[in-house]
Amino acid sequence: MRDPTGTDWTPHEIDLIVGDYFEMLQDELAGRHYVKSHRNAALQELTGRSRGSIERKHQNISAVLDRLGMPWINGYKPLANYQRALLDGIERLLESRGGTLALPERPTGLAESAALFVEPPPAPAPPNVPEPPALVRLARKFDPAARDARNRALGREGEERVFHFERARLAGLGRDDLAKRVRWVSAEDGDGAGYDILSFTPTGAERLLEVKTTVGHRTTPFWLSENERALSAERPDAFRLFRLYDVARTPRAFELAPPLEHSVLLQPANWRASFG
Repeated sequence: MRDPTGTDWTPHEIDLIVGDYFEMLQDELAGRHYVKSHRNAALQELTGRSRGSIERKHQNISAVLDRLGMPWINGYKPLANYQRALLDGIERLLESRGGTLALPERPTGLAESAALFVEPPPAPAPPNVPEPPALVRLARKFDPAARDARNRALGREGEERVFHFERARLAGLGRDDLAKRVRWVSAEDGDGAGYDILSFTPTGAERLLEVKTTVGHRTTPFWLSENERALSAERPDAFRLFRLYDVARTPRAFELAPPLEHSVLLQPANWRASFG
């Protein structure tokens, strides 16, 4: 085998390591045991690359998945500065899998668990650092906001989890009367209200919760409808955007209060066409 030290990874080598990474990620999300060092050693045999080179490439893959709003392997912290060929390799694999991860099935009723860690929202991000055009194109092609919006099962699970969480929260505060009045509006009345869950503060004030769920990390972008945006401006006292993330592993959450423009960058994404 040739000594590849100091040379760019070939497309074949990239396909090997990207495929290996996704296999490990699927095992991790499913709770299956695997040994990183064993997988690394196998790649060393196949590619002739060093242990450190392989680990850095794993971190590069994590950085791309992070940008795409997808889970990445714990222990392989995202590391930027990757070659264009790596983006091409990830694109090839995602295309072969329909553009996303096949998440493991979880036990029925898991969303009924009232346990949920709610944390402060992320601080507003600094001005965007220019990204490689190839990465921008890849992020548009596999848009995480559109992906999560299409996944109705994911959205329903998130709403159900927040519904049970709010009922348990109020009951824990001694307000069983309010807990019984919490409603899953989108399930009972359908979409269109501009929010998903009707809940309450301990004093009885309304909380209109619009739930946005993702398998990605806490800053994964999401879609916001004009109806939801308008309600946030109309009822800033009551409207809260409830962001639920990392649901494939350990769901965590935070809330955003209006004006939403102070927390996220809102960009128009669609145009309504009419004939009059």
